[in-house]
Amino acid sequence: MPALVSTRLLLLVGDSLPIRKLAHISKTACFHGSVCCPSRVDCENGPLSLAALGFKSEFETTKNSRTDRRGKVYSDSEAPKSKAKAVRIKETGEVGVRKSPELEAAPFAAKSFLELGLPPLLLDRLEQEGFTVPTDIQLMAIPMILKKHDVVMQSYTGSGKTLAYLLPILSEVGPLTKNPSNGEDHPKKNDIEAVIVTPSRELGMQITREVEKILGPANKKMVQQLVGGANRLRQEEALKKNKPAIVVGTPGRIAEISAAGKLHTHSCHYLVLDEVDELLAFNFREDMHRILGHVGRRSGADTSGGKDHLARRTERQTIMVSATVPFSVIRAARSWGQDPFLVKAKSICQLDCISPSAVINLPGVTSNSTSSSSAENQVAAESLPPSLKHYYCITKLQHKVDAVRRCVHALDAKSVIVFMNHNKQLKDTVFKLEARGMKVAELHGDLSKLSRSTILKKFKSGGLRVLVTNELAARGLDVAECDLVVNVDLPTDPIHYAHRAGRTGRLGRKGVVVTICEQSEVFVVKKLQRQLGVPIQACDFIEGKLLVTEPEEKT
Repeated sequence: MPALVSTRLLLLVGDSLPIRKLAHISKTACFHGSVCCPSRVDCENGPLSLAALGFKSEFETTKNSRTDRRGKVYSDSEAPKSKAKAVRIKETGEVGVRKSPELEAAPFAAKSFLELGLPPLLLDRLEQEGFTVPTDIQLMAIPMILKKHDVVMQSYTGSGKTLAYLLPILSEVGPLTKNPSNGEDHPKKNDIEAVIVTPSRELGMQITREVEKILGPANKKMVQQLVGGANRLRQEEALKKNKPAIVVGTPGRIAEISAAGKLHTHSCHYLVLDEVDELLAFNFREDMHRILGHVGRRSGADTSGGKDHLARRTERQTIMVSATVPFSVIRAARSWGQDPFLVKAKSICQLDCISPSAVINLPGVTSNSTSSSSAENQVAAESLPPSLKHYYCITKLQHKVDAVRRCVHALDAKSVIVFMNHNKQLKDTVFKLEARGMKVAELHGDLSKLSRSTILKKFKSGGLRVLVTNELAARGLDVAECDLVVNVDLPTDPIHYAHRAGRTGRLGRKGVVVTICEQSEVFVVKKLQRQLGVPIQACDFIEGKLLVTEPEEKT
């Protein structure tokens, strides 16, 4: 009976009540701002469009229109009817469990960057750099970020997540904005407007180059990287001299310069945590605590809690990004953000609406190890690029490096990343491949920043054919031309396999992943196949060709 009354009341009032007041009517309905998250039963109402987020109606008002408290404009005659039709409450039958409002099969209607509401100057730069058609994750994430929502962005590796958060930021920060900012609330000249945190130097340098590419040569000083392994004093001097609007860096260096009083981020508008699941690691805990407590926090603000804590949290917009989003990320996002949304390539849902069965280790829900493992495997499978082919080759330990050579020649691969588990083996592998006439180099954390940067630049330009590395390059490394990934050592779990595999097949390109294993390791490969739900076929390299030695198994 209470559910029936709630439903009738909601149908009667339509949009006449503020959304926040409607939130308590039913525990099964989830709202935020002007975005409505209908459940699957509402798919007949048509695909989600930019108009649903208020992008078209926001600037087109008429005499017979009115505006709600969130600033959304709609017609008096149409609003109650359309809202009554779109919103539906459904009982789940379980106390305290909300129905997930995933928007499956509901992509945005936009077909170009122009339709996403980006400023003309930014659109011109995108066209000059060859970016014409947005990817699925960009179509979903850019409007959400432009509407000032905190988001957790999840999509497979190589799907364009970096641009998905950079473009909304650059539409508000720097020289490519719609309206040059000179208002009273603009930060001081030596303050930072956006902080992007990454777990590795390589990813930080890569994002910095991406920002510089979009800004153009004349505005490169608007962004600065603050990564470990580089001279800290020079970085501090560059901050003082160039006064950048955006900094990209690793947690340790950002926290170090902030503690020294040389990095002013209290008025920062954006905080981006790229590869957020890695940033939750214990070794980053102290540095992340400082960053979260200072970025977008007014001087003297108490970040420990209190009645004004929620108000202070809205001072910055928090964007979290990863190919894999376990529940540890969901839990952190709820704490660090303000009513954040989980944004995927074809779905959007509020984190509070995620059902217990969809995440790992949900507090308060008893689950066995099988269900937890299944959820983890699903997370890994979702992060795999869709256009990959997977193989494994059986050989003896002492012949693994020669198998790499035969694999590269059989597939005629031009750009190859070889993964191993231990640094000590990298140099030996490089030596053996060089002896066989290949242009190859090693990449690992023991190298200096300059050496790593030089090797990466040479590999991306085609000066190296093979890059031998460890897990350092498994996350964030973007080499669009990479057409082959080889696992000489087996990955430790499905998530590590997915991140390694994601170095190829980026942005819809084709790619091949070959795992070289001993006979005693085949059961691990079979287990990975079941966990990821992708076929991994046995193969061999005979007379310069890859030959499949067993039929494809159903997963």
